[in-house]
Amino acid sequence: MSPTVLREGPFRLFFFSREEPRMHVHVSHPDGEAKFWLRPEVALADSVGLSARQIADAQGIVERHTGEIQDAWIRHFGA
Repeated sequence: MSPTVLREGPFRLFFFSREEPRMHVHVSHPDGEAKFWLRPEVALADSVGLSARQIADAQGIVERHTGEIQDAWIRHFGA
């Protein structure tokens, strides 16, 4: 299961339901995917297939929506 948190432009932000417990979000794009840690601050964990510009765009989306993403994480996984 991978619930979508939000969509912005060509990016889809989502969680994998059965993955590591550290708070993070996956960002999918037609060209590839990235994973960002949310705590202690937004940071790129990994990416595949995305250009530096696409990663920067994805990180900007994550940073703008960090509170919303964290709230969705807590609703989905619990505190």
